[in-house]
Amino acid sequence: MLLNAERWLYLPAVALLVAAPVHADEGMWLPNALPLATLQAKFGFQPTPAWTEHLQKSAVRFSTGGSGSLVSPDGLVMTNHHVGSDMLAKLSTPERDLLATGFLATSRAEELPCPDLELNILWEIEDVTARVNAAANGLTDLSAAGAAKRKAVAAIEDESNTASGLTSEVVALYQGGRYHLYRYRTYRDVRLVFAPETAIAFFGGDADNFEFPRYDLDCCFFRIYEDGKPLVPTHHLAWDVGEGKDGAREGELVFTWGHPGSTNRLYTADHVAFLRDVEEPLSLKRLWRNEVRLASFMGRSAENARIAREDFFGTQNGRKATQGLVDALQDPALVAAKRAEETALLAQLTGKPEAARFERGRAQVKGSLEASKRLAADYFALERRFRGGDLAQIARTIVRLQAESEKPSADRLPEYGDANRASLEAMLYSPAPIYAALEVERMTSWLSSLAEDRGLDDALVSKLLAGKSPRARATELVHGTKLTDVQARRKLDATDPMIAFVASIDADARRARKAWEDEVDSPQKLGYADIAAARFAALGDSVYPDATFTLRMSYGTVQGWTSETSERVPAFTTIGGTFDRAKERAGEAGFELPQSWLDARAQLNTATPFNFVSTNDIIGGNSGSPIVDVDGEIVGLIFDGNLDSLAGDVVFEITRNRAVSVDARGMLEAMRVVYGAGVLVDEMTSARKP
Repeated sequence: MLLNAERWLYLPAVALLVAAPVHADEGMWLPNALPLATLQAKFGFQPTPAWTEHLQKSAVRFSTGGSGSLVSPDGLVMTNHHVGSDMLAKLSTPERDLLATGFLATSRAEELPCPDLELNILWEIEDVTARVNAAANGLTDLSAAGAAKRKAVAAIEDESNTASGLTSEVVALYQGGRYHLYRYRTYRDVRLVFAPETAIAFFGGDADNFEFPRYDLDCCFFRIYEDGKPLVPTHHLAWDVGEGKDGAREGELVFTWGHPGSTNRLYTADHVAFLRDVEEPLSLKRLWRNEVRLASFMGRSAENARIAREDFFGTQNGRKATQGLVDALQDPALVAAKRAEETALLAQLTGKPEAARFERGRAQVKGSLEASKRLAADYFALERRFRGGDLAQIARTIVRLQAESEKPSADRLPEYGDANRASLEAMLYSPAPIYAALEVERMTSWLSSLAEDRGLDDALVSKLLAGKSPRARATELVHGTKLTDVQARRKLDATDPMIAFVASIDADARRARKAWEDEVDSPQKLGYADIAAARFAALGDSVYPDATFTLRMSYGTVQGWTSETSERVPAFTTIGGTFDRAKERAGEAGFELPQSWLDARAQLNTATPFNFVSTNDIIGGNSGSPIVDVDGEIVGLIFDGNLDSLAGDVVFEITRNRAVSVDARGMLEAMRVVYGAGVLVDEMTSARKP
């Protein structure tokens, strides 16, 4: 199960030699910089501008951290069940648990409005590198240069947002080597249409997560509304089904259009070593701790289990993914390959000024890593991983929104700029339910973790606890605040105990953030800008940028692989195999089929392909991406990677790295036969084309 924050077992270290032109099916390519020559040379396929625009404007980004696509002429959006599960949880009650029962709207009137869900479609891209870099011209102080660039970025976003009416975001590519302005069409009237039961959407549970063969109906459908009516999109994807269509085939060239979250493949060897020794082990420790605490909380009652299920699944998934990445990083050959890559790059740059830029950039990055060791404790505790729960996050937003609104937009913290105001307020004033018991558990866990890491006598811990135990303090704050009421949030009441609590540490948090921006973030971005210039000098644009949760295209072929034990893993599973798997693992958690499937077994075409694997390069954030053929028609829906993909944060290697998709044929068969969603299937597969 891919999530927005996921990381990607280690494969041969030679794959890290990214200073050489990219080979195999590697790459998360920008929509405006596709590998046209490679596709033509390797597959005889040349994407046209019209093909590219169609795929770009059919792709959807979910504010919850996943991807999706427009799949009907009436604004229907397809994504994964695990991308939509946050909304399913928010729309559920103790009496109506949509995660357990699934959901189907049999008419437009039954479609459920989703609180605080925002969908974005990338409409325009503009290179603004020159303007951002110009803001720092003549500044030798790294922190001042970084601040100047951040201010320029905010100004560009605000100007674009005002002029175009489109949501505008400046994206730093190549860790700051280039800056592109992305303009999005944004939609906030989004309604739930269909979701299967979690039992089949996540069939196999944690045991089969990141494995293959798989048998999951990991899909979910929403509809975009505009002015109270279903959106009539300019572009939407057709389905590779029906007469003359044969679905995905072994060896077929396929494409993924989605929003991969974050990769670090262009990191220096020093930076990768830092991930190995410091950052990822700390993340893994935190995830293990949270998983155990959540499991304990869920074990106390059925209602606790219901309200914490999404937190638990996300934590469990993140732990498994991070463990895979840590295992990969701990192979000494990995960092050795990165160092060899840097040596080879410098050899290519001998006698060129870019060699000195590379060395300077590498030194700046190394210095920033030393600073991060000193600053991480405060920054992570108070800012980057401020995890006191939803109420604490709401209180922080209120405190900062009030303070930042008094400044010119370009001088604010970026998330409070005018360009982001509508999205921010949609989240702040969301009517989504907040559960006091879970909020107490979240805040207790955060306060306990701080006390464990820093000691009970630490000044910050003492301020936060105010003479109480972590649980007593959490209980006092959660039950004392009125912020569960949306109207109370609008009053900006400084005397509310949760607002007062957050306000008491806001100056500390801001100091930690500024120190991090000045001593870690700015030197890193400026350092990587120098490194990027060196790479461009040696390689041109043959190196794609790391993922940034913005739209990318990856390509690959449908194919299985040979495992380390020399067993052949086939490319496809079938619906019939689902029942065989359930029988094989009968009685084990995660392998119980829902009653709807047991009832429909005799009517299902069990030979229908259900899940398949391909060599497409994906990572967390790609969850919900469509997988299409050369005609741009849907053949599948990305929902996971296999175990060998877990090192994708730092390396891609084609031998056994596979993306896992729901087959379009299996999806439509299940929707029509098991769920009686024939009207929905007809809407998606009708003859009306974009």
